[in-house]
Amino acid sequence: MEVRGLGRYPAARRVIAQVSDTHLLEGGAPLGGVADTVSALERTAEQLARLGDRLDAIVVTGDVTDLGEPGAYRLVREAVEPVVSATGAEVVWVMGNHDERAAFRAELLGTEQSDAPVHHVVGIGGLRVIALDTSVPGFHHGELDESSLAWLDATLAEPAPEGTIIAMHHAPIATPLALMDVLELRGQDELADVVRGRDVRLILGGHLHYPTNGMFAGIPVSVAGATAYTMDLSAPPRELVGIDGGRSFTLVHVYDEDIVTSVVPVGAFPVVTSFGQQFLAELEALSPEERLDRFSRKRPSGA
Repeated sequence: MEVRGLGRYPAARRVIAQVSDTHLLEGGAPLGGVADTVSALERTAEQLARLGDRLDAIVVTGDVTDLGEPGAYRLVREAVEPVVSATGAEVVWVMGNHDERAAFRAELLGTEQSDAPVHHVVGIGGLRVIALDTSVPGFHHGELDESSLAWLDATLAEPAPEGTIIAMHHAPIATPLALMDVLELRGQDELADVVRGRDVRLILGGHLHYPTNGMFAGIPVSVAGATAYTMDLSAPPRELVGIDGGRSFTLVHVYDEDIVTSVVPVGAFPVVTSFGQQFLAELEALSPEERLDRFSRKRPSGA
């Protein structure tokens, strides 16, 4: 049950968790011999399960595995399925450059193996989520060919009641990491021509391994951080450094008129301050003026 708004804004109409770049290896082997990607994903799943039935969907924006191994896809599915059972959330799987299309289809979508782009649409009530495959077999950069752009154009021809979110691995925004420019999405001008002026409310991306935001063709873009490892943007210039820390996922709150994205750190950390459910229930029972007095008014020192 979603908590009702206590101020100007009502509760969100839809709540989506975006998880990205899990990079699991078959058998749960540590990535690069260092990063425990299995424990990181399990911790992410535990935190997602806290959301209960407020969570409408989990969108996984690519690089689900590091080498496209079937066993690695099964490990990811085993971590995510209990969250789906506990919350009732839909899962949207998106291809990344480290994924392999045939195994991705067989292990995550339960469809026949094929090397064709893995584009598909999932409805979350009246909200349309388009999983757009930007991967290029045999390469790590992203690209959308003419047939993929034509498919997207036809899919967007009819607006959805609550609008559309496009989920893609290679996000169409700039990065300060120079080497990542080589692995960017190609054909962005053509993509802009397709999405501009349509009902697309947000683009979700991954690939960069750090959370960031931008704009593309007048559409907000939100890139989720990775659960596998994080790029250190404070590393010396001209160096690309991935660190075993800083993991996160993103929560997307969809309102009638607005969309808000929030970065959620993954891990167990000391609690500095906390207000529990009982306190929230007390505020809900008060009038707006009483809430200000109870929670907003500054008290004398020591009170």
